[in-house]
Amino acid sequence: MKKSELVLIGAGGHSRSCIDTIEQEGKYQIGGLVGLSQEVGRSLFGYEVLTTDSGINELAKQFEFALIALGHIRSPELRIRLYEQLIAAGFTLPSVIAPSAYVSPHAKIGSGTIVMHGAILNAGVVVGDNCIINSRALLEHDSRVSDHCHISTGAIINGNAFIGTGSFIGSGSVVKEGVSVGLGSVVGMGLALRSNLDEGSKYSGEVD
Repeated sequence: MKKSELVLIGAGGHSRSCIDTIEQEGKYQIGGLVGLSQEVGRSLFGYEVLTTDSGINELAKQFEFALIALGHIRSPELRIRLYEQLIAAGFTLPSVIAPSAYVSPHAKIGSGTIVMHGAILNAGVVVGDNCIINSRALLEHDSRVSDHCHISTGAIINGNAFIGTGSFIGSGSVVKEGVSVGLGSVVGMGLALRSNLDEGSKYSGEVD
């Protein structure tokens, strides 16, 4: 049976990890990438950079599926813009789950979200659209991650915690059970978050 072809939006560092996850999952054949103008015509792991984002509407005539393969650290704005552009062009954005990840049958994952190697999503977890659940991240029971978030490598989101739209949780950070992170917030690397964060917060140290 021929695999469905998927185009990746982004040709930088994060796209390398996305390629590996997609290849390991085995559901889709990567048909090419979208990159910067200086990247067009190059290849990444044997996959050609076909065009820039100005060519997305044309690609939608050739490919049914797309996935955003750009990282999100400072701001989710580019990922959000591209997500809206892909939906408007008529693409379907599937969820991609690494075979080494565990996703409970009682968890829900939105469209365009990638769950990477060794991640764990336990019972009752809800993850929105266009999220990155990076390698070895742990989302405990009944935690909720809203659209356009990045939960970084090794981060722990404990039970009943809530991560607002467009937020970033840094590598190795721990969010206490029941804590809410306001939309558009950033939690730095290796931190313990014990109290709620307001919208647009930049958290760089412990809160007692």
